[in-house]
Amino acid sequence: MPGTAQGCDPNYSGCVPIASDVDCAGGSGDGPAYVQGPIQVIGRDIYGLDNDHDGVACER
Repeated sequence: MPGTAQGCDPNYSGCVPIASDVDCAGGSGDGPAYVQGPIQVIGRDIYGLDNDHDGVACER
C-alpha cells in the first residue's frame, strides 16, 4: 500500500508491526510483538487491539 512504512500493518495509523500476533504493551497479551498506544484503527482490527471498538487501540 502506498505510504505505508515497510513492515507496518496498513490497518492501523502508526506503525503496528506485521507479526503472527500483536498485543498492547503493558497488557496481558503474550505477543510475540507489542505496540504502544494509542493507535488509530483505519481498517480491520486484525489483532483485536481495540477492545471497546471506538477506533482507538491500546489507549490504556
